[in-house]
Amino acid sequence: MAWIVLVFSGVLEAVWATALGRSEGFTRLGPSVVFGVALVVSMGGLAYAMRDLPVGTAYAVWVGIGASLTVIYAMITGAEPVSVLKVIFLLMIVGGVVGLKAVN
Repeated sequence: MAWIVLVFSGVLEAVWATALGRSEGFTRLGPSVVFGVALVVSMGGLAYAMRDLPVGTAYAVWVGIGASLTVIYAMITGAEPVSVLKVIFLLMIVGGVVGLKAVN
């Protein structure tokens, strides 16, 4: 159960990171509210997962999922350019996250 919560929390990290960018310094209400809610739920899920998982592993997986999804979303929406090197490095992050799960 901890892994499921951790993955969901990692997805929410991407949500709050994207919402933070769209909030334009908290001047836009909708994205600011999404940021706040997603942040609280994401951190709560991370804290819950850390009850059963090692802190370093849980945090690395959470950040890896969130960072990867944030960049992928930005590339899909055209906010960030796509390059072969970026894709390779994202695959390395995903591979590291999978590896951490495999050895735990």
